[in-house]
Amino acid sequence: MALERLQKILAAAGVASRRASEQLITEGHIHVNGKLVTELGSKADPRRDEITVDFNPIQREQPVYILMNKPKGYITTVKDDEGRPTVMALLHDIPQRVYPVGRLDFNSEGLLLLTNDGELAQTLMKPEHDIPKVYLVKVHRNPKPETLKEFREGFRLSGQMLKPVGVDVAEKGDNPWLRVTLTEGKNQQIRKMFAAVGHPVSKLKRIQYGPLTDPALKPGAWRFLNANELRALKSL
Repeated sequence: MALERLQKILAAAGVASRRASEQLITEGHIHVNGKLVTELGSKADPRRDEITVDFNPIQREQPVYILMNKPKGYITTVKDDEGRPTVMALLHDIPQRVYPVGRLDFNSEGLLLLTNDGELAQTLMKPEHDIPKVYLVKVHRNPKPETLKEFREGFRLSGQMLKPVGVDVAEKGDNPWLRVTLTEGKNQQIRKMFAAVGHPVSKLKRIQYGPLTDPALKPGAWRFLNANELRALKSL
């Protein structure tokens, strides 16, 4: 998990307001992992670090794991400098500070994991984990079989060889739906791949993230992971 300012952590834990927390810091009431901290702007990890007020530990956040069906028109970040709506606007009554694991771009939709478990998030995003992510992709015109074969065997994009991609026709038509499985997630990889071979993507939806799937979850809705899902996710 990213480090956060100490006064923000104290305020979120219900110790005091941010301004009052700043005063507690400068007056020498706060220790982090046994070390006195008196400088404003000091940061800590609220999940891992031992933070005390007058040697009394603050209450740590409970880990939270959320599966969301992100609709189009939302940025997959905690906040956006351009003022666009983020996925955080879809969450309600969640006191913990969760954040998205990985990304879905503004015009894409589908399953997104959010959590405050920084250790798990970092593990899931490591390239060597090869976590499969499955998408339904609508493209302009039908790609030739040899084009799909090239994707399956490893496609060169902008001079870089990509890992083999699973791709099959999910629904035939003049502008077919394809089922695409990635084990790496380079920025807008699917859109760039199909654009490079003359079949631009018009719609993209992630329907599975590792072991997580939920066809009944409507766009904009979210729910907590159940115990079996969490166990499966942590075993990756």
